[in-house]
Amino acid sequence: MNLFVISDLLSVWQQESQKLKSPYFDYEAKPVIEIINQFQNTLSNHILIGKADFLPLLKKAVSQTLYLILAPYDFYADTLEGKGHESLQTQALKNKVKYIKINQAPLEKLLAHLQEKNITTLTGKEAFALLDHILEEVNFTPEDFESYIVVFNKIHPVEIESFYGTQPKPAPELKSKVEITSKPQVIAEIIEAKATPTLADNLAKQKTVKLKESLTINQKFMFTKILFHGDFEIFSEAIDKLDRLDNLTQAMKFIDDGYPDWDIESEEYEEFIEILQNRFN
Repeated sequence: MNLFVISDLLSVWQQESQKLKSPYFDYEAKPVIEIINQFQNTLSNHILIGKADFLPLLKKAVSQTLYLILAPYDFYADTLEGKGHESLQTQALKNKVKYIKINQAPLEKLLAHLQEKNITTLTGKEAFALLDHILEEVNFTPEDFESYIVVFNKIHPVEIESFYGTQPKPAPELKSKVEITSKPQVIAEIIEAKATPTLADNLAKQKTVKLKESLTINQKFMFTKILFHGDFEIFSEAIDKLDRLDNLTQAMKFIDDGYPDWDIESEEYEEFIEILQNRFN
């Protein structure tokens, strides 16, 4: 939680630094940059935050920490997609990753790959596809969350069952311990603030939410691997086309015509069709 607070403070500093622009003074000159960096280091040792300003930072840090512990795949999705699904900057990812100490291996591996290939900017789709391969490469399994919940319990009692809704079966390739289908409501109770929406909305909300926004990252990986032969671009295009359709009849015709090779007896097919039904009914 402390690291998330520090990360947010760094982000604020970077935003304020962007204001140092002038038609008269060269803020990009090397001596000036060195002095600004020195100023930043000095300022970081003299942080003064009143309770009213610190509370929102703490609430967000608690929410993000629980989110990372309990739903790492969805946390990765939010980290890679960002606000408005803009392009991902490698430097921005680096600034985030260095403050993540739980379930951090996949993001660290992704960052190392981008730096090795000298990739400075990429789309969320490209980052997502890379992360898919990395999760397999590192044979990633989320950390056991119970030891962390014990720490939270020392401050505020947490009933772990209240974090989970109806749970679809996780994709075996991901070796995930748990699949979360809704943002834990108890987070809002603990931090007394409305939690930030995730990619994992419950089935009831899928009726009014587009498929692209309602699928969890675990489902995206599963459907991409099993139904779309591992091609994330094809999967994304199909989801975009489905979201533009008007009803379930059109959606089912699109599936039947475009993917006649799908195994209709498979669990992945049944889950995908159930999601479509809840999207359009």
